[in-house]
Amino acid sequence: MSTESPLVEIRGLTMTYGDFVVQRDLDFAIQRGEIFVVMGTSGCGKTTLLRHLVGLRSPAKGEVLYEGEDFWGADPERRQLMMRRFGVMYQNGALWSSMTLAENVSLPLEVYTDLSRAEIREIALFKLALMGLAGFGDFHPSEVSGGMQKRVGVARAMALDPDILYFDEPSAGLDPVSARRLDDLIRELRDSLGITMVIVTHELDSIFAVADRSVFLDPDTHTMLAIGSPAELRDHSPDPKIRQFLNRGRL
Repeated sequence: MSTESPLVEIRGLTMTYGDFVVQRDLDFAIQRGEIFVVMGTSGCGKTTLLRHLVGLRSPAKGEVLYEGEDFWGADPERRQLMMRRFGVMYQNGALWSSMTLAENVSLPLEVYTDLSRAEIREIALFKLALMGLAGFGDFHPSEVSGGMQKRVGVARAMALDPDILYFDEPSAGLDPVSARRLDDLIRELRDSLGITMVIVTHELDSIFAVADRSVFLDPDTHTMLAIGSPAELRDHSPDPKIRQFLNRGRL
């Protein structure tokens, strides 16, 4: 693990919907090159936190820092430039059904670069190949499996060579074999490319398969209860909520 300063820091973050406090006083950091998991039961605010990290929702209080720079304190133009460093894979894939897989991956390149159409297609096919989807560029989403659609979502998230990849429940809806294959792919990408990854999930198998560290969000106290490696939290956390969550099916 890198000993440099964190890539992402969350300081005193409070998230609300109107008067309802989703989570309060969140404080943690994400190191460069690590796979960091945001975990907790349904309704704890995992996806809401993701939205605050990627620029879709502003906090009620607190800061999100990227390499020490206040993301929400920056002007809109600067914030847009910072967002160019993010790649996001949404839970349902969010693929355009009328477009081919290559066209879906090409979208960020068409919007944010001045590359030619031929150059964009070449990059899109290369990203698909990284996901084990060489030869599928001209297929439509309906012509491939759910697991393959998820990998297309990852390829699109990587189109602009981001510094950090965000995943919202990446294995949701997948069979165990496809979910394990996606977990393996996530680890391989991190190990080969050094990309920092933040994953929102409640899937135990995925948590233990990929996470270097994790933070546990609690819906009852509306704050984080612990941060650390999932195995350490499972075996040594003094909090029964965390032990119960991480030992589901193993008790």
